[in-house]
Amino acid sequence: MEYFKLNVFLPIVAFLFLFPVVHGWGLDGHYTVCKIAQSRLSQAAADAVEKLLPESANGDLASVCIWADHVKFRYHWSSALHYIDTPDNLCTYQYNRDCKDENGVPDRCVAGAINNYTDQLLSYNIANENAITYNLTESLLFLSHFMGDIHQPLHVGFTSDRGANTIDVHWYTRKTVLHHVWDSNIIETAEERYDDSNVDELVDALQKNISTGWADQVKSWESCSGNKKACPDMYQSCLCLGI
Repeated sequence: MEYFKLNVFLPIVAFLFLFPVVHGWGLDGHYTVCKIAQSRLSQAAADAVEKLLPESANGDLASVCIWADHVKFRYHWSSALHYIDTPDNLCTYQYNRDCKDENGVPDRCVAGAINNYTDQLLSYNIANENAITYNLTESLLFLSHFMGDIHQPLHVGFTSDRGANTIDVHWYTRKTVLHHVWDSNIIETAEERYDDSNVDELVDALQKNISTGWADQVKSWESCSGNKKACPDMYQSCLCLGI
């Protein structure tokens, strides 16, 4: 009985967000994360991912990496899983205190979601698919997306800021909110300047950096300490913007 250990998928998705180049988690940011992650999977994990992907994806995880944002309007319960609210003006994160939804239900935050969907995917047994009670395709799509969200600084922040959606800014001549700048504007501007507005050129540039300039760091990105299956809490910090 063979089990596909999809925990190899987690660090590959995670390590992209240690890079200073990618700061936008809109469509292109999530696409970039999943494109690089899928290219670096072991054969066993790649086979499992391909089997779990919806037919419409044509084997390309990146093409559906934004799915979790689109489904929020149908799965209202999933909205709380994209972020973490921390107490105002307290620049600390504590899982037991902060990982809950607006009704106080524990484990309903992006860190809790990563733990949950990791556990679900690790139950995947290709030899006994009928025994699985989870929708593992959705588990894969949620996990892929949330690994991006948790590394966007404004998905973890003060409750009253609402992810910096209440902070008005100007991005060059365009009025917007700070959250949107991080989600999309930064990466789109970088693509225009350095990659001919082509996200695949951005992916290629990051792949080259992984194999050259960052090569000596890659190993440390590929596992969690203490033999943990997932380690979302290590990425959490509160950014005091002083605004």
